[in-house]
Amino acid sequence: MRIGEVCALKWSDIDLGTETIHVNRTIERIYIIEGDKRRTELVIGTPKTKNSIREIPVSKELMKLIRPLKKLMNDDYFVITNEAKPTEPRTYRNYYKQLLKQLGIPDLKFHGLRHSFATRCIESQCDYKTVSVILGHANISTTLNLYVHPNMDQKKKCINKMFKSLK
Repeated sequence: MRIGEVCALKWSDIDLGTETIHVNRTIERIYIIEGDKRRTELVIGTPKTKNSIREIPVSKELMKLIRPLKKLMNDDYFVITNEAKPTEPRTYRNYYKQLLKQLGIPDLKFHGLRHSFATRCIESQCDYKTVSVILGHANISTTLNLYVHPNMDQKKKCINKMFKSLK
């Protein structure tokens, strides 16, 4: 999920029955110019594209952690804050950076988690279209261009597979 989608996630978006997360909103801070005055405003809106409105399956392992928590939470509250008021992406990004530093983990942009997820899916032989839908891309070419980077081992396997088929 994109950071704005994570910050906009409410407990009601997690479906215990289908074991899915419904992504249907995002949070962003927008810049507003009204004559001489300039200000920013936190806005909750629909995700980036119509394909960004999606359902993401949750692993059994994660569901074991979420299930008991969700039963105690107010469905109208945001998951990150567990309050009626959300946190904004910049604040959550700063928290994430501090956590990495405290844990001694090298700096990785939050969006890098999304990139890593997509890359691990592709390496696990998930088909590109499924990965594209999970990520909420409007077009599979976005997934291919941004996240599919064959390594040398994958290239060698491809060449060997092709030559085997020729025999």
